[in-house]
Amino acid sequence: MRLLATALTALGAALAAPAAFAAPAYWTDWTSTSAVASGVIGSLTVGSSTVGVTYTGPYQFAQTSGGTNYWVPDAYTSAAVDNGPPDSDIIALNAGGPKTITFSQSVHNPLIGLVSWNGNTVDFGAPIAVLSYGPGFWGNGTPVVNGSGTGFFGAGEVHGVIELLGDFTSITFTDTSENWHGITVGVLGVTDPQCTAGTTCIPEPGTLGLLGGALAALAGIRRKR
Repeated sequence: MRLLATALTALGAALAAPAAFAAPAYWTDWTSTSAVASGVIGSLTVGSSTVGVTYTGPYQFAQTSGGTNYWVPDAYTSAAVDNGPPDSDIIALNAGGPKTITFSQSVHNPLIGLVSWNGNTVDFGAPIAVLSYGPGFWGNGTPVVNGSGTGFFGAGEVHGVIELLGDFTSITFTDTSENWHGITVGVLGVTDPQCTAGTTCIPEPGTLGLLGGALAALAGIRRKR
């Protein structure tokens, strides 16, 4: 009975275990600007998938090939994100109001990299999680999440990464005017079509290991009997 109880406990832990984060993060390669659409165009490569990314709205400048690397030093890594934006690609915003980021296919829990969101009030219209923040290119600051959990106020020079919780084909956010504050977009993975279809999702590798061990223990008990 003791072996059975132990095996059942392990099985319960395996089924309840949280999904592991997928790493590394995949960041947008911004490749061109569009004067007609007032936007910036880029793409994400996630394994064998290429996801088109388009920013639409006012911006002050965009670096699409070379320039200053504002993604330093280490405000962009955390237990969830192994790597920050790797190069100088960035979109600099200064005028307040709505902006939209569109993906060519659904992405899961997209990441927003931030540079110098000083005194800025921003709302993404969806729940967010602050994954990391700290000293950056222009100093240091703290993102203060709003009461609804959908945005933040930049107390000081905020550099870091936030995560939008859910599956998205587009993100529309509002911010306030400032000299300039930088942004880029990343993902930890594309949306699992099994999950969105409402069917049973394949467990993450860590969960599979727990589940396999528990089932093996139950099989051993059965053979012993």
